[in-house]
Formats: sequence, C-alpha cells, structure tokens
Amino acid sequence: MTTTKTAEDLFPTRLTQPSDFITRTQPTVWGSPDDGPFTETELGAHEQRGFTILDNFISADEVALYSGELDRLAADTALQNDDRMVTERSTGTVRSVFEVEKLSQVLDALARSPKVLDRAGQIVGSDVYLHQTRVNYMPSFTGTGFYWHSDFETWHAEDGMPIPRAVSLSIALTDNYPFNGGLMVMPGSHRTFVPAVGETPDNNHEQSLQAQEAGVPSHAAITAMAEKYGIDQFTGGAGGALWFDSNIMHGSGNNITPYPRSNVFMVFNSVENTLVEPFAANTARPGHIANRDFTALV
Repeated sequence: MTTTKTAEDLFPTRLTQPSDFITRTQPTVWGSPDDGPFTETELGAHEQRGFTILDNFISADEVALYSGELDRLAADTALQNDDRMVTERSTGTVRSVFEVEKLSQVLDALARSPKVLDRAGQIVGSDVYLHQTRVNYMPSFTGTGFYWHSDFETWHAEDGMPIPRAVSLSIALTDNYPFNGGLMVMPGSHRTFVPAVGETPDNNHEQSLQAQEAGVPSHAAITAMAEKYGIDQFTGGAGGALWFDSNIMHGSGNNITPYPRSNVFMVFNSVENTLVEPFAANTARPGHIANRDFTALV
C-alpha cells in the first residue's frame, strides 16, 4: 500500500541538537471497560503506568506449542538468507525472526484469538492491524540485550506512524528472572516523548535490528527519565504476558546466565493511525518490519 506524508509531525526527532522532551497529549487507553476484557481498574492502571502484566495468559500446552514454532523457525534453512531472520553480530545465532504471522499458521491464529485481539482493540479503541511481529531469542550465556529506547520513536521516525496509538504484546515462552535479560520498563514514561539526536542512516534497519544505535536516547535523557519514573521489570513464569504502550521507555540487559529467554512479540496499531511517509528517514523500512497492509484483523 502506497502512503504519502499527510500527517502533521507532532513528535520531531532525529534532530541536529538536543531538544526538550515532549509531553504526550494523546490518551494511552482509547477504549472503555465495555469494549473488551480489561476491567475499569485494569484500564486505569494501564493508562497510569503504560503497561499491564497478566500472569498465566496462555496455558502450559500453548507455551509448548509456540515454543515449538520458535524452534522450527530458527532451524528453517529456507530462512537463513531471508531478511526476516536477524542474527547476532558476535555469534551468528538467531536473534529474531520477523513477520511470523506469514510464516506460522499457529502464530497467525494467536494474533487473531479473541483473548489477544479483544484486548488490543480495547486499548487502542478501534479495529487493529499488525504493525510488526517477531519471535525473539535470548540464548543462555551469549544473549544480547536491547538498549533503552521507545519503540514509537523508531516507528514514527522510520515507519511514519503518526501518533502513539499502538500497543505491544510480549508473551514469555520461558521463565523471566531478574537476571536472565528480562525486559525493564520505566512506569509512566509513556507520557514523555524523548527526541533523538542524529540523522537516520540509510537502510538503518540493516544494523539497528542487531544493535540499535540511531534513535536511542542519550545517557542524560535516560538518567532524567529514570529519576522521574523509576525502573520496573517483567518477571514471572512462562505463559505470562506484558501489554505495553508504544512510547514507554524500555530495554533489556545481556543474558550471561544458563537460562535462555524467548518470547513472541506482536504490535497492534489502530486502523485510524496508519502509516504515512517516514518523518525522519529517507525511505520507509521494508514491509516485514513495518507492515503497510492496514487490513483490520478479524
């Protein structure tokens, strides 16, 4: 689907000089308790913190089913030269596989299941489509983390997402301990947009999916955000789910423990917030990273 830049840039980023933080005016929760399974209390907490943890979101049998799909995709020789497979710089092991809804009927069905789709639509207040999907692998001893960042900063700058009206779902397929590279978040930081400094390199996705460098906040910005919001962590058993706002500041450390960590990651964007031309990049990222088929999921 072809897009043009028709939206006003409310979140200027990739600037030549550091800029003030931008206070977000858009809501985090666009729907109501009547629109889905989240209660009024749960929606209020999500609006306040920017994330929700649901333990035992999927069953042990489902964990085994989806873990089998991760193993199958990682071992698929047909994907070894496919742009959808991203490997670690240092070891060459699989780091992520993108666009999994097109590679796995099982994972496609997960994205469309009522317990997932109804919650996503309730948070963004409309029908949704998949902006991005992937499975992430963080092996024992050598797993590399993700530096502090806001997903929306990248999706705005490089994909052309107008406003943060998207929600991400991470489902743990292994136990998440405080010490094996579990995801860290800054509660409430989704209300603050941190503009990045520096132009977007051409074809930045070729490097950023292995180690993000463009678009990351400065040490001073991270320190200021941490002092204001604090840091929490997604821990718990396999089968737990983390729903988190597209603009929340988050990251994860390396995994030097014997305990691997893997998850399924899906991004649901509102059909009323579809992509335009990138706001801070010369060309849009490929469709397997930033989907431009805005057909609503059913």
